[in-house]
Order: sequence, then structure tokens, then C-alpha cells
Amino acid sequence: MGESDSSSAHSPRYHRVILKLSGESLVHAGERGISMDEVTAIARQIKSAHELKCQIAVVVGGGNILRGAQFKGSSGEMIQEATAHYMGMLATVINALALQDAFESIGISTRVMSAIKMDGVAEPFIRRRAIRHLEKGRIVILAAGTGAPFVTTDTCAANRGLELDADIVLKATRVDGVYSEDPEKNPHAILYRELDYDTVIEKNLKVMDSTAIAQCRTHKLPILIFNFKKEGNIVKAVSGQKVGTRISPRINPGERILINAT
Repeated sequence: MGESDSSSAHSPRYHRVILKLSGESLVHAGERGISMDEVTAIARQIKSAHELKCQIAVVVGGGNILRGAQFKGSSGEMIQEATAHYMGMLATVINALALQDAFESIGISTRVMSAIKMDGVAEPFIRRRAIRHLEKGRIVILAAGTGAPFVTTDTCAANRGLELDADIVLKATRVDGVYSEDPEKNPHAILYRELDYDTVIEKNLKVMDSTAIAQCRTHKLPILIFNFKKEGNIVKAVSGQKVGTRISPRINPGERILINAT
């Protein structure tokens, strides 16, 4: 799908988006579990974007419930890595259900679709059905990643973006975008407004995992990294306003630069 010419706050630039939320976005910073205050706050922001007639599918992580370090015992014993990944998928289903309740409490129709069979609480992910839900104005919450271990939810967001013919992947974070260095360690770090995929990979900029970046590069699916904690930024993102860092193909084939640094 193409992008519209409008970048107004009153109409979406993007017709259909994948919004990637980390599990940590559903809880207060530094805490674990689920904070319904945080869940409802982000649901309200997404509702405002949805009301612009933007079709939104949400891929949610599970790091607020399970982290890799939890699986190592004091004597070095570990749960098998594949098992840990499946446990993480279940954590994303828990988060998806919390998001669904938050959306529906503020009047937004939703569907939770899971990549693993969870008939009692979620529909199976079927591409055509997901598209139909989006076309009917429902927010689709995509749980359980791709259903396969050793695949991150970042890569899931890229995969689902391609499957659902999204215009862009929006990755919501707690920082303003991609910096040249850690801004907490170097207050003079540069915030980049635009990057190309190759620069992100070559400089090992920690924005998404490399598989997700490579898939988006292959299919020219743009990515926007932005700070969802700033009220209104999700609306700005879908409206095409200047927010965060956009990752897309190079402007010119020979160009090897970081562009529009601010």
C-alpha cells in the first residue's frame, strides 16, 4: 500500500501500520508485571491514532513478565532455550489480553490473534482474516510472535508488516529515536532523524534485531523508532509528522551516510 500525500494531524499518512510495543511499555519503568494505568494510557494514544482512520495491528512483546536471565538457576542450571522462547510467547498472550480489555473499556473493537493455538482466549492468526478485521475498523493485537522459537517480536513485527501489506513498522520505545551513542552516557549524542538500513546494520545501531532490519531492507518496508511516552506521538507517527527516527532505503544508490541528524 502506498502512502498518502497528507501529513496533517487530522488525517493519516499511513493507511495501515504495524505498531510494535515492548512488554515493558505496559508497566512503569523499572518494574515488572502489568500496570493497567500504563496499559490504558497507551491504549488511549492508540485510540486517537485509530480515530484518524488508520488501520492498526499491534505486535506486543512479553519482557515485562519473562526475561532471559530468569531462566538461569543459581548453580548454572537453565531451562532449554526453546522452552524459554515458548514461555515468552505465552507472556505475550497475557499482555495482549490486557491490551484488549483496555481498548474495549474505551470503546474500541479488537481481535486478539495468536500464532499458537489458544482457542479459549484468541483467534488463530490467519492473514486474510486479520486483514478483514482491519478493514472493518478493528484493532488487531498479534500475540505469540510468529509461533516459532528463536524469533524475536521485532522480527515478528517485520514479518507481519509484510504479510499484512502495512505501509510502515512503528516501534514504540522510551527514547526519542536512534542516537549515535547512548544519550544517558553522552549528553552530546546525536539524534538521527533519518537512516538507511545499511547504515543501521553496519554501525550495529541497537534499534531492532538484525533479522528484522534485513527483512525490512529486502522489501523496502520503512521503520519509525519513536518515543511513545510523549503524549500524542503515536498520532504524530501515523500522521507523518516529524517524530523519532525513520529508517528507509538510501536516497541515492551510492549514498553511505547518516542523514538529517539533529
